[in-house]
Amino acid sequence: MDEFIRAALGFPTVLFTAALVVVLGFWLLVLCGAADHDGVGADSGSSALGIGGVPVTVPASLLIGLAWFTSLSGSVLLARTGWPGALVHFLGAALLFASVFLSWRVTRHLVRPLAKLFPDEPGPSRLDFVGLTCVIRTGRVDAGFGQAEVAAGDGATSLVQVRQHGSDPLTLGSTALLYAYDDAGEFFWVAPFDAALDPRG
Repeated sequence: MDEFIRAALGFPTVLFTAALVVVLGFWLLVLCGAADHDGVGADSGSSALGIGGVPVTVPASLLIGLAWFTSLSGSVLLARTGWPGALVHFLGAALLFASVFLSWRVTRHLVRPLAKLFPDEPGPSRLDFVGLTCVIRTGRVDAGFGQAEVAAGDGATSLVQVRQHGSDPLTLGSTALLYAYDDAGEFFWVAPFDAALDPRG
């Protein structure tokens, strides 16, 4: 245990130990809800190092954790060699840079699959349909019943629940405008749509 503590608090590992304490404190705050895991300049600068595509806190934590472990292991091995102090200090300086380099290489490999879990753009949402026209697919639409088919921007079509406030004649095959979405009821509010009034037409 004493050997571990001496290595963790000795040069060069002490530099990574201090950074690791900050990392552990940060993730503790995230677990407590007092901080956001991507709140620190998401992806800023990390792409240039080949570790982008995820919130910068993730590769930074991996980098520091791996560098600390590499430096700690190397320091323990150096201490056991019994070599002269000057040589051990020189190799300790080399170990500092080697730890950073090796942890960077390993972090690059670990971050690549993780980047797939953090897409650049948010996924499709039902709110994307608001403002689009749809084709009614039921015999009627009222305040409690109705379905319509709507085409997304990529051409895919979806069958959605629709409702209307009034008593406009929305029947099978008629065109309507989706103008709002009700989260609680999970349906769209629709109104009759006259293609002749479409400014895009």
